[in-house]
Amino acid sequence: MPILQRDNGPSLHYTVTDFTDPWTNAPYLFLQHGYGRRGQFWYQWVPLLSRHFKIVCPDMRGMGQSSADFDLKTGYTLETLSDDVIAIADDLGADTFHYCGESIGGLTGLAVAGRYPDRVRTLINVSGPVFISDGARTGYALGEASWAEAIRVLGPRTWLDRTNASTRFPPDFSPGFLRWYTDTCEKSGTEVLACLAQFALDADARPYLPKITAPVLCLYPQKGAIANDEQQNALKTLVKNLDLRQVGTTFHMIQHIVPEECVELVLAHIAKHSPAAA
Repeated sequence: MPILQRDNGPSLHYTVTDFTDPWTNAPYLFLQHGYGRRGQFWYQWVPLLSRHFKIVCPDMRGMGQSSADFDLKTGYTLETLSDDVIAIADDLGADTFHYCGESIGGLTGLAVAGRYPDRVRTLINVSGPVFISDGARTGYALGEASWAEAIRVLGPRTWLDRTNASTRFPPDFSPGFLRWYTDTCEKSGTEVLACLAQFALDADARPYLPKITAPVLCLYPQKGAIANDEQQNALKTLVKNLDLRQVGTTFHMIQHIVPEECVELVLAHIAKHSPAAA
């Protein structure tokens, strides 16, 4: 479980899981988590993918075992987060890699592929917004002045429980999973979660979309509240090589609700756009 120490940024924790054939040169596949989560949230996907790729699961700065030793109010930008991905790739010696990000991790991936088009072989965006729509801003504010203020006023646990029920998970989802989800995300702390929320409210990946050269797969829920039609229309208009699919749920956290369906589409996308030797 390497920790990348840097002079010009917070230390970054990541794991690599590799069950590929040892005589092959399997490519790296980054799995980047979203809001408040950490690399271990990919636990459903890693066993299904690690026979095909060297799986890299970073903890985003400020979360998991990555350091929060930076200015939280200015340190979350599309540029800093995409540079963090490249720093880990450089640490691994990965000149190129596949990238899959969920929610804010997907938003980050749009910037990674737009800013570093020669590094990203394929890009998968799982329920990731291009920007935060007005409906999502209102929904996540829960009656407070903003999403960030709702975190500070209500506290992370109340905010997480209420938004889990409204947009993330279906009502019959595993209670044990939901407790673990809230317990784990809450550990990121109030200020990290509030500042990351403000980043999400301010971020807009549209300037990067025309610069993406990698084949892009976007996986979205049906009639999703976060990755809505406004997001999808921006992608259709601005991304050159786009495959947009809807999966079998209306809730945001598709990577946990229908993991096998998502992984099957990811494998097909990478296989379609990769040489046979890769």
